Amino acid sequence: MEEIQTIQKDSKAEIKVKKSKFIAEAFYVETVSQAEELIKQIKKREHSAKHHCYAYRIIEDNLIQKAEDNGEPSGTAGNPMLSILQGRQLINVLVVVTRYFGGILLGTGGLVKAYSEATTNALEYASIKKQQKVVEVSFQTEYSELETLKHYINQMRW
Repeated sequence: MEEIQTIQKDSKAEIKVKKSKFIAEAFYVETVSQAEELIKQIKKREHSAKHHCYAYRIIEDNLIQKAEDNGEPSGTAGNPMLSILQGRQLINVLVVVTRYFGGILLGTGGLVKAYSEATTNALEYASIKKQQKVVEVSFQTEYSELETLKHYINQMRW
Protein backbone atom coordinates (compact mmCIF):
# COMPACT_ATOMS: atom_id res chain seq x y z
CA MET A 1 0.00 0.00 0.00
CA GLU A 2 1.17 3.45 -0.85
CA GLU A 3 1.27 6.11 1.83
CA ILE A 4 0.50 9.73 1.01
CA GLN A 5 0.61 12.92 3.04
CA THR A 6 -2.35 15.25 3.19
CA ILE A 7 -3.91 17.67 5.66
CA GLN A 8 -5.92 16.63 8.68
CA LYS A 9 -8.38 19.54 8.65
CA ASP A 10 -9.28 22.62 6.64
CA SER A 11 -7.59 25.77 7.93
CA LYS A 12 -7.24 29.49 7.46
CA ALA A 13 -4.48 32.03 8.09
CA GLU A 14 -4.19 35.75 7.44
CA ILE A 15 -1.19 38.04 7.04
CA LYS A 16 -0.83 41.72 6.25
CA VAL A 17 1.99 43.06 4.10
CA LYS A 18 2.22 46.81 3.38
CA LYS A 19 -1.54 47.32 3.79
CA SER A 20 -2.45 44.32 1.60
CA LYS A 21 -4.35 41.53 3.34
CA PHE A 22 -3.65 37.91 2.31
CA ILE A 23 -6.17 35.31 3.48
CA ALA A 24 -4.96 31.75 2.91
CA GLU A 25 -7.31 28.78 3.14
CA ALA A 26 -6.23 25.14 2.90
CA PHE A 27 -8.70 22.37 2.12
CA TYR A 28 -8.66 18.60 1.89
CA VAL A 29 -10.11 17.68 -1.53
CA GLU A 30 -10.49 14.41 -3.40
CA THR A 31 -11.41 15.58 -6.91
CA VAL A 32 -10.61 18.43 -9.28
CA SER A 33 -14.32 19.28 -9.49
CA GLN A 34 -14.47 19.58 -5.69
CA ALA A 35 -11.46 21.92 -5.76
CA GLU A 36 -12.91 24.03 -8.58
CA GLU A 37 -16.22 24.33 -6.70
CA LEU A 38 -14.45 25.56 -3.55
CA ILE A 39 -12.54 28.13 -5.62
CA LYS A 40 -15.85 29.39 -7.08
CA GLN A 41 -17.38 29.63 -3.60
CA ILE A 42 -14.43 31.64 -2.27
CA LYS A 43 -14.51 34.01 -5.26
CA LYS A 44 -18.23 34.57 -4.65
CA ARG A 45 -17.82 35.01 -0.88
CA GLU A 46 -14.79 37.32 -1.22
CA HIS A 47 -16.07 39.08 -4.36
CA SER A 48 -14.53 42.45 -3.47
CA ALA A 49 -10.99 41.04 -3.30
CA LYS A 50 -8.55 41.87 -6.09
CA HIS A 51 -6.99 38.38 -6.49
CA HIS A 52 -7.85 34.74 -5.70
CA CYS A 53 -4.70 32.72 -6.38
CA TYR A 54 -4.60 28.99 -5.84
CA ALA A 55 -2.69 25.75 -6.17
CA TYR A 56 -3.70 22.14 -5.80
CA ARG A 57 -2.33 18.61 -6.06
CA ILE A 58 -4.92 15.87 -6.39
CA ILE A 59 -4.74 12.19 -7.20
CA GLU A 60 -7.67 11.00 -9.27
CA ASP A 61 -6.48 8.46 -11.86
CA ASN A 62 -3.07 10.15 -11.78
CA LEU A 63 -1.52 13.19 -10.13
CA ILE A 64 -3.10 16.48 -11.22
CA GLN A 65 -1.35 19.72 -10.29
CA LYS A 66 -2.53 23.22 -11.06
CA ALA A 67 -1.46 26.74 -10.08
CA GLU A 68 -3.17 30.04 -10.88
CA ASP A 69 -1.86 33.61 -10.45
CA ASN A 70 -5.28 35.21 -11.08
CA GLY A 71 -3.98 38.54 -12.35
CA GLU A 72 -0.81 38.76 -10.28
CA PRO A 73 2.45 38.93 -12.29
CA SER A 74 3.22 35.52 -13.81
CA GLY A 75 4.89 33.12 -11.39
CA THR A 76 4.49 35.26 -8.26
CA ALA A 77 1.57 33.49 -6.59
CA GLY A 78 0.30 30.13 -7.87
CA ASN A 79 3.68 28.56 -8.64
CA PRO A 80 5.25 29.45 -5.27
CA MET A 81 2.15 28.03 -3.57
CA LEU A 82 2.37 24.84 -5.65
CA SER A 83 6.09 24.55 -4.85
CA ILE A 84 5.24 24.48 -1.14
CA LEU A 85 2.69 21.69 -1.68
CA GLN A 86 5.27 19.76 -3.73
CA GLY A 87 8.06 20.34 -1.21
CA ARG A 88 5.90 18.98 1.59
CA GLN A 89 4.75 16.14 -0.67
CA LEU A 90 1.11 16.97 0.02
CA ILE A 91 -1.62 15.30 -2.00
CA ASN A 92 -5.37 16.02 -2.18
CA VAL A 93 -4.85 19.57 -0.97
CA LEU A 94 -6.13 22.89 -2.31
CA VAL A 95 -4.77 26.22 -1.10
CA VAL A 96 -6.50 29.48 -2.05
CA VAL A 97 -4.98 32.84 -1.12
CA THR A 98 -7.30 35.81 -1.43
CA ARG A 99 -5.59 39.21 -1.64
CA TYR A 100 -7.17 42.51 -0.76
CA PHE A 101 -4.87 45.08 -2.39
CA GLY A 102 -3.69 47.75 0.03
CA GLY A 103 -2.56 50.31 -2.54
CA ILE A 104 1.17 49.65 -2.27
CA LEU A 105 2.93 47.58 -4.94
CA LEU A 106 5.00 44.77 -3.43
CA GLY A 107 7.14 43.88 -6.44
CA THR A 108 7.64 40.34 -7.66
CA GLY A 109 9.86 39.31 -4.75
CA GLY A 110 7.43 40.76 -2.24
CA LEU A 111 4.50 38.93 -3.83
CA VAL A 112 6.33 35.59 -3.86
CA LYS A 113 7.24 36.04 -0.20
CA ALA A 114 3.71 37.07 0.84
CA TYR A 115 1.91 34.26 -1.01
CA SER A 116 4.46 31.72 0.27
CA GLU A 117 4.15 32.90 3.86
CA ALA A 118 0.34 32.89 3.76
CA THR A 119 0.32 29.36 2.28
CA THR A 120 2.82 28.06 4.83
CA ASN A 121 0.82 29.53 7.71
CA ALA A 122 -2.45 27.95 6.53
CA LEU A 123 -0.75 24.55 6.18
CA GLU A 124 0.73 24.83 9.68
CA TYR A 125 -2.79 25.17 11.13
CA ALA A 126 -4.07 22.28 8.98
CA SER A 127 -1.83 19.60 10.53
CA ILE A 128 -0.24 17.04 8.25
CA LYS A 129 -1.36 13.41 8.35
CA LYS A 130 -0.29 10.27 6.56
CA GLN A 131 -2.94 8.31 4.74
CA GLN A 132 -2.89 4.86 3.19
CA LYS A 133 -3.86 4.60 -0.44
CA VAL A 134 -6.04 1.49 -0.60
CA VAL A 135 -6.31 -0.79 -3.59
CA GLU A 136 -9.29 -3.12 -3.69
CA VAL A 137 -8.74 -6.39 -5.53
CA SER A 138 -10.98 -9.41 -5.95
CA PHE A 139 -10.03 -12.91 -7.08
CA GLN A 140 -11.98 -15.90 -8.24
CA THR A 141 -10.38 -19.32 -8.22
CA GLU A 142 -11.08 -23.00 -7.86
CA TYR A 143 -10.84 -24.28 -4.30
CA SER A 144 -7.99 -26.57 -5.30
CA GLU A 145 -5.93 -23.47 -6.29
CA LEU A 146 -6.66 -21.49 -3.11
CA GLU A 147 -3.38 -22.25 -1.33
CA THR A 148 -1.36 -21.31 -4.44
CA LEU A 149 -3.26 -18.01 -4.70
CA LYS A 150 -2.67 -17.26 -0.99
CA HIS A 151 1.04 -17.91 -1.48
CA TYR A 152 1.27 -15.41 -4.40
CA ILE A 153 -0.75 -12.78 -2.56
CA ASN A 154 1.50 -13.02 0.50
CA GLN A 155 4.57 -12.46 -1.70
CA MET A 156 3.19 -9.36 -3.44
CA ARG A 157 4.27 -5.87 -2.34
CA TRP A 158 1.26 -3.58 -2.49
